[in-house]
Formats: sequence, C-alpha cells, structure tokens
Amino acid sequence: MKNYFKLTSYNNYKNISILNKGCLNRLRSYPKNLSGNSERDKMDKTYFLTQSTSLILVIAISLIFAFLGILHSKKFTGINNYLTANRNIGLFSLTTSLVASALGAWILFGPVAAATWGGVGAVIGYALGTAFPMIFLIYFGKKIRNEFPKGSSLVEFMRKKFGKSLFKLILLMTIFYMFIFLCAEVTAVAVLINYISGTELWITALIVLVATLSYTLYGGLRASIFTDNIQMIVIGVLLFILISIISSSSGDNFSFSLINEKNPQLISSNYIPGYTAGLTFFIAVAATNLFHQGNWQRVYAAKDYQTLKSGLIISFFIIVPIVFLMGFIGMVSFSMDPSVRPDLGFFSLLLKDQTEILSLLIIILGLALTISTVDTLVNAISSLFVVDGKATFNLDKKTDYLKISKYFILILSVIAFGVASKGFDILYLFLLADLFCCAFVVTVFYSFYNKVDEKTAYVSIIIGLVAGFLMFPFPDFSKSLLVGVIFPKDLFSPFIAQSLLFLSFLIATFLPAIILKIKFR
Repeated sequence: MKNYFKLTSYNNYKNISILNKGCLNRLRSYPKNLSGNSERDKMDKTYFLTQSTSLILVIAISLIFAFLGILHSKKFTGINNYLTANRNIGLFSLTTSLVASALGAWILFGPVAAATWGGVGAVIGYALGTAFPMIFLIYFGKKIRNEFPKGSSLVEFMRKKFGKSLFKLILLMTIFYMFIFLCAEVTAVAVLINYISGTELWITALIVLVATLSYTLYGGLRASIFTDNIQMIVIGVLLFILISIISSSSGDNFSFSLINEKNPQLISSNYIPGYTAGLTFFIAVAATNLFHQGNWQRVYAAKDYQTLKSGLIISFFIIVPIVFLMGFIGMVSFSMDPSVRPDLGFFSLLLKDQTEILSLLIIILGLALTISTVDTLVNAISSLFVVDGKATFNLDKKTDYLKISKYFILILSVIAFGVASKGFDILYLFLLADLFCCAFVVTVFYSFYNKVDEKTAYVSIIIGLVAGFLMFPFPDFSKSLLVGVIFPKDLFSPFIAQSLLFLSFLIATFLPAIILKIKFR
C-alpha cells in the first residue's frame, strides 16, 4: 500500500498489473497502519491532535450515540422491534438509515485510493456498485414482501425456496462477509484516529465496539435505525463542510482541468484499466451489498412498499454523488502531489495546515460513519441467528435464540477487537468474501422470478465458485491456480495475467447465469 500505485506516464500502465496491485488497497480500501509500526516511526511522527483530546472526543461521541440508542429503545421492546422495527418505519428514517448503513469509514479511503490508479472509470464503478443495490431492492424487495410478508431476512426466504442444505451455505457465506466487514470497519476507524493523534488502536476499537454493542444488542433494529438518523445528519453536514473547505482551499486545482493536465489517463476514454476497474468494483460491491442482511431488514421495516421504493430511490441519488466526489478528490490529490499515499488523499488536502478544528471534525465524521455501519452489521448478524438458528441447529424448542445470538455477537466482537487492535490486513479474506457473493448472486436472485430446484442451484453456484477460484489471484497477486500454477503464465496474454481479480469476479458471476440459461432453455 505504498508507492506502487504511481503511474508516471500514460504509456507505462500496460507494464503494471494495475488492477491486481490496485486491489491490494481493497475494493473498499481499508488502510493498514497509517502512522508506522516501529517506535522510531512513532517518535518521528507529528500528530494533528493530542491523544488526550482525541480520546475524550472518541469517548464522548460514542457515549452520546449509545445513550440515545438505549433511551429511544426503551419505548420499543419485543422481538418484532428487534428484528424489523415493527415494520413501521417512515420515509425519512428509512432513507437516512439506508444511506448511513451503506456509507462506512471506507468512503474516506476506498474511492480516494481507487481513483489514483483506476481513474474516473473506477470511481463510476465504485459509486454505482455501492448504490445500485438500492435499485435492485425496489424489485426484489417488492417480490419478497409480497411472497413472504412476515419474513425478516433474505436467507429465511431462501430456506423456503431451496430447503435446508443450500440455505445453510448461503447463511454461512452471508455471516462470513458481514463479519469481515465488521472487522474492517473497526480497524479503519482505529487506524484513522491513530493517524491523527497516535492513539493506540486497541483503545479506539474497544470504545467503539463497547458503545455500539451496548445499544444495538439492547434495542436491535429500532435502535440502529434511530441512531442512523442522527448519524446521517452528522455525516451529511460534516461531508458538506469538509468537501467545501477542500474545494475553496484548492482553488482552480479542484477541477478536471488539473487532472487532464497532470494525469490525463485517469479521465481518458482509452484508459483500459479504468474499464476493468470500474466493472470489478461494480460487480463485487453490488453483489456483496445484495447479501447484506442489514439492507433486507430495512426492506421489511418499511411501513409500506411506496415508502420502501421512495427511500431506495432517494438513497441511490444520495450515495452516488458522495462516493463519486470522494473519488474525484482522490484524482485531484494525486494530480497535485503524486508522492502522497493514495489512501490519504482526502486527508492530505484537508490537513495540509495541520488544523486542530478540522482534525476534530474528521474524528467525529469517522466515528459517525463507523458506528452507523457497525450497529447495522451487529444487528444484522444477530437477526440471522435469531431467525435462522432454529432451522440450522435444531436445538430444544425452549431455546432462547435471541439470547444465544447476543453471545455469538460478543464472541465475534472479541475477534474483531483482536483484529483491529493489531491492525491486521484482512484484504484477502474480504476479496474471498466478494468472490463467494459473486458466485451466489445470479442463482439466488434468478430464483426470485424463475423456479430453480436445489440441485441446479448447487451446480451453478459450485461451477461458478470453482471457475472463479481458478482465476482468483494468490495473496501476492502475481498468479492464480490456472495462470501460473496449472499452466505457465507465458501461455496467457498480458491482459489476462494482469487482470486476474477482475476475471475471477466476472467468471464467478456470469458462469452460473450460463448454466441456468442452458438448464432452462
């Protein structure tokens, strides 16, 4: 995650495995340690805030959200409020919750970094991949609400469609993806605050997790949606202020003219990596978000279909410009100073004068983004355990699955704390989760409108997974099982050898569609 992102000229990109290396910075780009690991690095580092100031702010903001969530939840008890907010959420609350849940701390790093090597194509793919599930859910949401009005999850619906065997595989994949997402979000905010103030990673991770768990495990979805409303207002206001400051301080440099002058490849229609990066982001991010249980809970939480439809459309038009603007900032930052680390482009423009006030605002923004996402993930995983636990484990009829789900969440949170406190890079696991979602997505959602038997569904998914794994890059992104192990890399064109991740996602997504097409011809 260092200067291998640099492209010194428009003509040298063919000699770089740009998509594979770019993905070392993650499709949602969660940073590793931004301030260095060694004691010497820490001594040489000049921070923007003192640790005490940063710590007070982190505790205060986290406690405020926890207090508000618990206070609000006291008026809404019961399992229906915990799982689906009693199916009575209005337009404003639904919209702000959908957007806040979608926009985690990753937006401060991911689009910014991706833009420096994938250009405007990557930014467009990123923005549409993040937002397009909202459009898909207009149709899928209507279908699932009509056919299964008392449900609360996609996995539960799949159990009714396919039976217990395939449903368990979908359940496992969904929980794995959301758990990795949870680890990444907590790590991201811990690393961000470490970068600004030098605060130890474990301290931030512990505070954020304890505060979020305290109100989410108590109030469930109702608490999550209520705090999302407040968090989205905070996020919206702070993003507007901070982006306005970047725009005004950058002057004429905050434009496509500067990018065209310094790095014309980033906005060129002839820049092939822009297309491959854009498609990769769109496929992977859209596929994973369609399996996000938090989205499906909100589909059921809407008080009626018209509210759901309006909320999803509005959310789409809020998410797209936010993600695109962050990517644009990445291109501007890279064009102004190519030596800046790609994932720090937003902060390099904002904190160039080391302003304490701006540092405080960034911490508040980072916390609001993270906590809004983490509470959604916590409640989503818990709800899956409550709803699908009985069919999965077949325990005693008197078993309290809600109570067990909370213990399960606590165990996962301890693991997430361990990952975040060490600043572990979980990129490869995240990419594996993306591959799984890509292999499942066509078969699962094809079954919404066409009858697919469990055997055919299994075959299409497994074929997609196996084919995707054959192309899926090794951790160093230099080769895959098919390209470089089974067959020498020399047998393949440079495009194939340099686009392993893109091709693995593409194959895993669309090969099941071909299988289904042949089967039902």
